[in-house]
Amino acid sequence: MIRPFGIQEFWFIVLAVQWTMALSAVAFAGGAVGGLVVALARVSKYRLLCLPALGFIRLFQGTPLLMQLFLTYFGLQIIGFGVSPWVAAALALTVHAAAFLGEIWRGCIQAVPEGQSEASWALGLSYSGRMKSVILPQAARIAVAPTVGFLVQLIKGTSLASIIGFVELMRAAQIMNNATYSPLKVYGLVTIIYFCLCWPLSVYARRMEGRYVALAKR
Repeated sequence: MIRPFGIQEFWFIVLAVQWTMALSAVAFAGGAVGGLVVALARVSKYRLLCLPALGFIRLFQGTPLLMQLFLTYFGLQIIGFGVSPWVAAALALTVHAAAFLGEIWRGCIQAVPEGQSEASWALGLSYSGRMKSVILPQAARIAVAPTVGFLVQLIKGTSLASIIGFVELMRAAQIMNNATYSPLKVYGLVTIIYFCLCWPLSVYARRMEGRYVALAKR
């Protein structure tokens, strides 16, 4: 029986935002840790570190996120690990984020002028000291805008988790659309919610990028 789209249906969709944000936060936090490891491995002079990191990036950047979600959820079940959609989505999105953040941050590290590293080497700083005190603080300033930009894409990417049954914003919309058959209201509301989540972050990224350009011209 088709029911009308009312306040209960509205709040069911709105409250699903918490799961979208929770999944985004977990994936971004885990991806940040993994991405930093990948980025440092990519700029390493040791091929045993650089090549596996490069392969990792090419694998997860070169395959669709949807396929990664399928393989994580169904693949783990096939080999005997019965994971929930929440765990599978978090794992897949974390690895996905690590690959992209690793490459973004690799570029930011290499964007720091070589003279900075040479000067810190001349002062007698070790590799870890150069990275911690000289290179990474400067790279972090460069990385703010592209990192926030990727976070926007990650938030939108969580909608694909609905395909494995995780009830986030998009899955909640599908459930309500099947119950009310009001696609214009349901997906119109979801569009507005995604816009409210992502647009402020996009504006912030543009402002930070403009601020960095202004500082670089000084």
